[in-house]
Amino acid sequence: MGIQIVMDASGDARHTFDPSDPHSVRQAQRRFEELTGKGFRAVALGRSEEPSALQTRFDPNVRETLFVPQLQGG
Repeated sequence: MGIQIVMDASGDARHTFDPSDPHSVRQAQRRFEELTGKGFRAVALGRSEEPSALQTRFDPNVRETLFVPQLQGG
């Protein structure tokens, strides 16, 4: 099961998808493209022995993706 975690001002929202279900994957890919198009950074979270990595393209095999909104200075 894949998980997309979206951070925002109110906390976070979690969206799961099944990598073996084409419809579920399409929804997850649309969410990825929508969020990164709005300036969110997508980070593939690694397990304890793996480093996390910035994602520039959707990969349905990534187990957990964290979406972080673009920071605004001021």
